[in-house]
Amino acid sequence: MRGLTRAGKRASEMAFNAGGGAINWFPGHMAAASRAIRDRLKLADLVIEVRDARIPLSSANEDLQPVLAAKRRILALNKKDLANPNIMNMWLDHFQSCKQDCISLNAHSSNSINQLLGLVELKLREAILKEPTLLVMVVGVPNVGKSALINSIHRIASSRFPVNDKMKRARVGPLPGVTQDIAGYKIASQPSIYVLDTPGVLVPSIPDMETGLKLALTGAVKDSVVGEERIAKYLLSLLNIRKTPLHWERLLHRREEFDEDPDDSCEKGSRGSLQRRQRFNNSDALYVQDLVKEVQRTLCSTAMEFTGNLDEDNELESLIDSQLVALRKVFRIPHKPLDESHGPASKKLLTLFRSGKLGPFILDDLPSQQ
Repeated sequence: MRGLTRAGKRASEMAFNAGGGAINWFPGHMAAASRAIRDRLKLADLVIEVRDARIPLSSANEDLQPVLAAKRRILALNKKDLANPNIMNMWLDHFQSCKQDCISLNAHSSNSINQLLGLVELKLREAILKEPTLLVMVVGVPNVGKSALINSIHRIASSRFPVNDKMKRARVGPLPGVTQDIAGYKIASQPSIYVLDTPGVLVPSIPDMETGLKLALTGAVKDSVVGEERIAKYLLSLLNIRKTPLHWERLLHRREEFDEDPDDSCEKGSRGSLQRRQRFNNSDALYVQDLVKEVQRTLCSTAMEFTGNLDEDNELESLIDSQLVALRKVFRIPHKPLDESHGPASKKLLTLFRSGKLGPFILDDLPSQQ
């Protein structure tokens, strides 16, 4: 684990980040929302703090932690389907050792939401006996899935509780910062329980470069603020320093043995195989599966052919540039003379990572292992 920590810090400090500087994204609505959240937190009987399971520490709003620590709180590590399950269990053990209620979940899974609601009821058991109305507040940085969680709670709660009030839905979007006001949603009666959905709010300044890049990589900061190429290079630096492409080599070999067709042996592992399956398969799922294999194979082959020293930043940057050039071919991005931009390839690579197609990852390291 210590090696991964150094890998993240080193990647964030590499020269290709120098031009970008610190990562700051604090639109006007975030400042107003921060004030409103602090005011309403005083009234909350329970807080569900949603974090991204891939970055359990980096996705915490540090400015709110002193206030949240004084409340009944549940840490909801959302997007667990995108996180490495073995390491996720270690994180759950870590938070339990810190006497912090924590649950990993997928906001689109009914089982996950039922487990969360059960934990909410357990945490509110004493308060339910004393108060006719209870307030649960959902907070978190942008794009960790708060609104998706709220909507799933509505679906589950409507079948469990006799709710007469018409329930509204939280707006959900692929971009951070979709929810820009604070709205209350009744989810239960006897006692009445309301859930407050809040906008995603970052700290005004992210002083730690590594934290900022992790937030950008997982989509908590708009790509336009940091730059897609810069984020993609950070991702590739992490993959290379952790030697992830070399691990893919064994995985790809097993896949090829499973999928091998005797008639295709001459073309196995080539782009010809990808093109052929595109022609004869109309399935988008098969196309994406083939595309992912080709991306992994390309990153693996470029890493294996690399003869430089990964401990030297300039040589690692050279490998990353060669990988982005190779990915342009995989993604069928036309080459334009004098155009050295890797923007289109970077965007496609980030899409595959963020959707979990490249595999499950957890980018933060356990504090006790640093």
